[in-house]
Amino acid sequence: MKKLISLIAVMTSLLFLGCGSETSTVSTAKETYKEGDKVELKSVSGAKLTLLRKNGGFVIEDDESKIVLIDIFGTFCVPCQEEAPSLMDFQLQNADDVMLIGLNYFEEVSDEYVVENFAAKYNAYYFITNSPKNKKIVETIVQDIAYKGTLQVPFKIVLKEGKYQKVTDIYNASNPENKFYIGKVGLDIIQQDIDKLTAK
Repeated sequence: MKKLISLIAVMTSLLFLGCGSETSTVSTAKETYKEGDKVELKSVSGAKLTLLRKNGGFVIEDDESKIVLIDIFGTFCVPCQEEAPSLMDFQLQNADDVMLIGLNYFEEVSDEYVVENFAAKYNAYYFITNSPKNKKIVETIVQDIAYKGTLQVPFKIVLKEGKYQKVTDIYNASNPENKFYIGKVGLDIIQQDIDKLTAK
């Protein structure tokens, strides 16, 4: 009975907090990647790539000139589901300049589950990884950009040559220092930000 009450409490808190949140009452040091570290990732469809820790962020090893858009998401997250087809279109339209990497977060499921319940269902055939390494990557990103809020998904960052890029703050347009997108973001906003980076 106690387990049932605990489960109901957890589910209720998730409903009120949005699509996943990570809270902790104990302050603990997060494990993060260091400069020069390599992170080998495999997508849920079997493709592979290696992230290299460089310039305070990440680049794709052997393709460091590519802009990296990292989307932290959960298969259960309705806004993540809604924007997945648009992200797929975005990746196809920007394949020469941008690598979109989806990091499944906040859940422990199989690659097959992610393919069946997210990629196939929402036409999300970009590079999605369901790796245990995702947690450490996310903790590294949060520390790098000094993000102080409760992490909710979808959450995106953009990197160019390993450096975190300033992107449009959809909640506060007058914030020129914003380095993340939180929540469902229109493809036009992301495209405008990417276009500025590819024009440089």
